[in-house]
Amino acid sequence: MTRPDPAELADLALDTARLAAELVRGRRAAGVTVADTKSSDVDIVTEADRAAETLIRDTIRARRPDDAFLGEEGDDEAGTTGVRWVIDPIDGTVNFLYGLPQYAVSIAAEVDGEVVAGVVLNAATGVEYVAREEDGRVVARRDGRPLAVRGEAPLSHRLVGTGFSYDRRVRVLQSEAVTRLLPHIRDVRRLGSCALDLCAVAEGQLDAYVEEGVNLWDHAAAGLIARAAGARTETATGIGGMTLLLCAPGHGFEDFREAVVEAGFMAPVTIAPEGE
Repeated sequence: MTRPDPAELADLALDTARLAAELVRGRRAAGVTVADTKSSDVDIVTEADRAAETLIRDTIRARRPDDAFLGEEGDDEAGTTGVRWVIDPIDGTVNFLYGLPQYAVSIAAEVDGEVVAGVVLNAATGVEYVAREEDGRVVARRDGRPLAVRGEAPLSHRLVGTGFSYDRRVRVLQSEAVTRLLPHIRDVRRLGSCALDLCAVAEGQLDAYVEEGVNLWDHAAAGLIARAAGARTETATGIGGMTLLLCAPGHGFEDFREAVVEAGFMAPVTIAPEGE
């Protein structure tokens, strides 16, 4: 089987994200309806989430009917091509509900388990972040302009993005960790969209990002964008037992990670005694 062209997958992701963003904007203008809740009573799903994911799947399937899908709002679908699409139709649904202009359509394409193309499109503003293969390497762009992470800065001068779980128990643990981290950095920002926060790291608007409770569809596309712009990403187990995501420029990643561990974001590592 011929390996799919990552650049073509990126083009399809971008075309599809534009259609989905247009739908999302139209639904926002018409008024938002909460359709359901998920992990808690504050973890909402809107009719626009469901409609946008259906549009994304149908649009991609029309071009590539045998691909697999993983989406936030729909069932996982198996495929036969080695390509899987990882979809978040609206990352930042609460922002969407309240009309805060920080919510995005996120579409990533994996080939044999590796993310090779990613698009994050701010549906409120129209800003487009794309990671695609160019001349044998992955390049990150915002509205066609190359992206690069912010330059080196001491930890005390770094602005860090974060977020909080919908699980109230985990929120308490996260807030305690943020309180311990805060004296060692410039400040924190909680903007409400994992995908757009990672893109902010990619373009130097944030120095780093840490959040527990993320899913693959939250960061698959944006993580590739951030890495292509010079960042590193890492997932681990957070103090609340959920997936913890770290992102920071490669030149400052290790000391940021150390600060995150010391602040208590990460679950303790249990070392078995010798002989066990």
